[in-house]
Amino acid sequence: MSAMAKLKPKHFLWEVEGKVAKVRLDRPERKNPLTFDSYAELRDTFRDLVYADDVDAVVFLPNGGNFCSGGDVHDIIGPLVKMDMKELLAFTRMTGDFVKAMLNCGKPIISAVDGVAVGAGAIIAMASDIRIATPEAKTAFLFTRVGLAGCDMGACAILPRIIGQGRAAELLYTGRTMSATEGERWGFYNRLVDAAALEADALDLAARIVAGPTFAHGITKTQLNQEWSMGLDQAIEAEAQAQAICMQTGDFERAYNAFVAKEKPVFEGN
Repeated sequence: MSAMAKLKPKHFLWEVEGKVAKVRLDRPERKNPLTFDSYAELRDTFRDLVYADDVDAVVFLPNGGNFCSGGDVHDIIGPLVKMDMKELLAFTRMTGDFVKAMLNCGKPIISAVDGVAVGAGAIIAMASDIRIATPEAKTAFLFTRVGLAGCDMGACAILPRIIGQGRAAELLYTGRTMSATEGERWGFYNRLVDAAALEADALDLAARIVAGPTFAHGITKTQLNQEWSMGLDQAIEAEAQAQAICMQTGDFERAYNAFVAKEKPVFEGN
């Protein structure tokens, strides 16, 4: 296992409080766009989180009133139009690997969205486990607006599972903005909170999650992702095996002993 609390990334902000990592993109004057460098560094960070024993949850937070404006027009889109197919495929695979790293990091991820979350910013929110937003949040999968398909970074696989096929199709074909109210009604956002309370609300939820059985949370995240491609019988068997593994942990026994003693269990993540 490794420690990541003292990580000092070059292309985004990172802070660990307790066992909760806080991530903010750091170009607020341009609504926090992504660059080639920030994509790659985020991908590598989430890959490394699999082995971190001092981080049990991650919260993406806005910066300067906005979440993320997607790929930077000048730093990414401009250079892309000059690349050949091999270079373009390397880029699109890299951005997809960032989403894979989020899905496979073994840690619950919360996105707290204010202002714009568009393009890759919407993808970061989509690939998170839980999403909270302010009433002012504006979310758009605007790839068609720049002449691309809506099937970017897993959007055609993940978004329909969250909001339904028809709603996802509309957003991905048109690139239109989904309002915060729509997002909550459709199940994209778990809830809406005032901007002044957004960060505290997200961090409180993360703190409650990390106070739970974190090894078991990792199993839950794995099953949520892997069972997308399973039949029902296979999924039930996979969950049987997963629970048998969790029943071997000290946290399972701690919960039982606390119940017998009429106390609140104190989980240790093992």
